[in-house]
Amino acid sequence: MPSFLSLSGEPFVVGQASGEVLSCETELSFWGGVEPEKGEIIDQHHPLCGHFLQGKILVLPGGRGSCSGSGVILEMMVNGKGPDAIIISRPDDIITLGVWIAQEMFDKSIPVVMLEADEFEKISNQKYASIIGEKVQCSEQRFTTNLPFDSASEKSLIWNEITLSDYDRSLLNGEKSLAAQVAMKVILHMAKLAGAKALIDVSQVHIDGCIYTGEASLRFAQKLHEMGGEFAVPTSLNSISVDYLRWESQGVPSDFGTQASALADAYVAMGAKATFTCAPYLLDTAPEQGEQIAWAESNAVVFANSVLGARTMKYPDFLDACIALTGRAPLAGAHINEYRKATLQITLNNLPAIDDLFYPLLGYYVGKLAGNRIPVVDGAESLEPDLDDLKAFGAAFATVSSAAMFHITGVTPEAKTLDHVLADTHKVEKVTLLCSDLFKSWEELSGAKHESSDLISLGNPHFSFTEFEKLARLCAGKSIAAKVSMYITAGRAVVAQAEEAGYIKIVEDFGAEIITDTCWCMIQDPIIPHEAKVICTNSAKYAHYGPGMTGRAFKFLGLGDCVQEAITGSAAERTPEWLT
Repeated sequence: MPSFLSLSGEPFVVGQASGEVLSCETELSFWGGVEPEKGEIIDQHHPLCGHFLQGKILVLPGGRGSCSGSGVILEMMVNGKGPDAIIISRPDDIITLGVWIAQEMFDKSIPVVMLEADEFEKISNQKYASIIGEKVQCSEQRFTTNLPFDSASEKSLIWNEITLSDYDRSLLNGEKSLAAQVAMKVILHMAKLAGAKALIDVSQVHIDGCIYTGEASLRFAQKLHEMGGEFAVPTSLNSISVDYLRWESQGVPSDFGTQASALADAYVAMGAKATFTCAPYLLDTAPEQGEQIAWAESNAVVFANSVLGARTMKYPDFLDACIALTGRAPLAGAHINEYRKATLQITLNNLPAIDDLFYPLLGYYVGKLAGNRIPVVDGAESLEPDLDDLKAFGAAFATVSSAAMFHITGVTPEAKTLDHVLADTHKVEKVTLLCSDLFKSWEELSGAKHESSDLISLGNPHFSFTEFEKLARLCAGKSIAAKVSMYITAGRAVVAQAEEAGYIKIVEDFGAEIITDTCWCMIQDPIIPHEAKVICTNSAKYAHYGPGMTGRAFKFLGLGDCVQEAITGSAAERTPEWLT
């Protein structure tokens, strides 16, 4: 009879499962990190890369990165390729919501249990585990559990712990529509998980769930529409999985293009604007400081909170649509002053002359260091970063961190001084950072730095008007090498502005092509030519996700060097001097 440990946790989704433990102390972004049709971890920067999740008890601290992770979890569960249970060490709404939606709308479920740090560490070293409700048993050998389980005795969420308005109760009672009723139930689940005691009105929503992760994501949106779903507040849409107007001429397979377009149509039919951009902060509807909003898309959430000073949690896919249907969101997280404070202080020291690679590399490094903590970076004020620099920093930060925001003293609006943003605690960690500390991150993101590029990828997140202006200056009067392709992704609104200013013509005369509506995290063959083996990008986000998503090698350069690479068609050693 094997000996085993008996642990007790908090079940976010109640159920039972037994199996082999797949454990890692590194957080995982399911979007871009897991292939949902196979259940394979594809993030080449993750220790579990190459492992399959099907049938496993997945043990990890929590998720990170993209808000679309909930969509990947839903697809895996519907496909039967997901884990049999997930054990985490902190509340995680992206993971939990994906499972809840599978349970609520597709009759599929797995247990999700949170263990406290000391017990989480114990199970991480075990080979097998069994979960029954809140009880977790684990052992070095396979075993049969003898714990009783009565599904009828599952802990229900007590909604009367949350103060509801008359409007909330009317939605919950189905007085508006069946879609709004389902949405309200999901919101209250998440409010309970977040520890919220009340809901708040939001002025706008940005939906990330319009990304086509598979058939289940389409069925979810279409079901809401069929149930009478109408958005209650102004709602914008994130990048979708295809260029809506041109996917057929681009050679995208008909089945995929049709499904991805139908998903976008379902959200537009419920009242969303066809903005199709991962950078909604570039639209004229961008929120103001202090405005309560509900945005999904990780880079957009971080930019809204940090640079604009608006207030949103990092809302996972599907919850964004539920909030749009009701106009109500949990009063928790970054909506509240207390949870916008920094518990990690990073001081920059001995800064040399830097270039535009500095900001994404700094964001990537700080994001990894921060984990789920909000950081404040001190010492960057003299660099005078512009909005494009902060966009690049925030996107890289959001790729590897689960935090909803950052601060930079003297730069971001809430960080007038350190005292304004540091948490009132003695637990603030202080770190001094040198530029040379970023060298490892640069090498990690630029594995193909000695090879010639076949494709230049720009616009992740979507290009801004000022980035088109910078690119036009670099490209004017020049042409791209015959064997190199260059594509830029951008939102429709920004492309229209850049076209009016004459920048699009300059860029297209150079030989580059513009793609709207979609973004590099969704682009695959045939837009990426089969013969393209090396992709060059100035996006730390894409340099991180790209190798696993495309199977190509990547190099990471600044904008000017990307253009130079396109012109010459040959590789050159371009280690930034300031890194060494």
